[in-house]
Amino acid sequence: MQRFDKYWIGIVIGLLAPALFCYAYIDTFNLWTVLKAVNFSANMVMTKMLLVSVFPNMALLFLFYQTDTWRLAKGVLIGAFPYMIAAIAFSF
Repeated sequence: MQRFDKYWIGIVIGLLAPALFCYAYIDTFNLWTVLKAVNFSANMVMTKMLLVSVFPNMALLFLFYQTDTWRLAKGVLIGAFPYMIAAIAFSF
């Protein structure tokens, strides 16, 4: 696991994991029609979706801290920041 302990790998994982999780969440609960009805523009809906999509990053962060891959964990945390900032921006 130490050979994957690089910042850039963590950043890529941190940016892709929330997007994939959000897509899977919408597809699993068949929320496409609801989101089309509000045109993806309702601030509360977008804020909630962005916050829900950050959960896999926090699980990965915990896993990487437990396995002592510190650089990878820091990269995942850095990759989660754009989603958290967007969620805060949509809430105002």
